[in-house]
Amino acid sequence: MLTVSEKAQIRIVELKKAEGHTENHNLRVSVKGGGCSGLMYDLSFDDQITEKDDVFEGENGVRVIVDKKSLFYLLDTTLDFSDGLNGKGFQFVNPNATRTCGCGESFAV
Repeated sequence: MLTVSEKAQIRIVELKKAEGHTENHNLRVSVKGGGCSGLMYDLSFDDQITEKDDVFEGENGVRVIVDKKSLFYLLDTTLDFSDGLNGKGFQFVNPNATRTCGCGESFAV
């Protein structure tokens, strides 16, 4: 399961509106090879859901799509959003990561 914090849900709704996406677009979270630790998180808006996807719905009606291959790396992960002085952006709190890079954008399991 992937959990999306309230702050992240609010920011997802704001981004969806700012980028002109329709209600049919959902946040797609995936894991791809790359980055200094070997794996990277990828966020995009997508209006397609396939049989290979799992869908998680937040309290604000925000739907997050994760393909089954990526879900293996994201089990019990929380997607959060920070707008503090130490950095701004989406952050993944991933208990499966054995190491992360300094910027927090890539990880290894």
